[in-house]
Amino acid sequence: MSKKNEASPNPVIAQNRKAWHDYFIEEKYEAGLSLQGWEVKSLRAGRAQLKEGYVVIDRGEAFLVGAHISPLSTASTHVQANPTRRRKLLLHAEEIKKLIGAVERKGYTLVPLQLHWKRGHAKLEVGLARGKQAHDKREDVKKRETDREVRRALKAR
Repeated sequence: MSKKNEASPNPVIAQNRKAWHDYFIEEKYEAGLSLQGWEVKSLRAGRAQLKEGYVVIDRGEAFLVGAHISPLSTASTHVQANPTRRRKLLLHAEEIKKLIGAVERKGYTLVPLQLHWKRGHAKLEVGLARGKQAHDKREDVKKRETDREVRRALKAR
């Protein structure tokens, strides 16, 4: 009997590092994605970008807009591949209601944070986020620098 390949529990396909820089992430939700066959194949090859993506809620359903999944060169020719199409997110109705309330009343926005595999299914981590001002970003940079200096000082001991 051969041993199963033990990789990391949730292999990451793509991350949106800019979201952590531009927003305060209040809550995280994990959503499934409704994908076409060529998109799954492209995700397995790691050809996805979340940088320009955002999440909208339309008529009680959540959609990922602006995320780019590049088609493979070996993709079928009879299927028109649209790399930035709207992709439906699979969330529970209670979660969508909570998100609608936060986005409409409190001025939050929904940003994609990470795309990963979970038990063979592609999952998107969505963050309920509040935008940062310029001074907030500067404070974060200062904090990172002081933390780095403290680590260096402790390492030098």
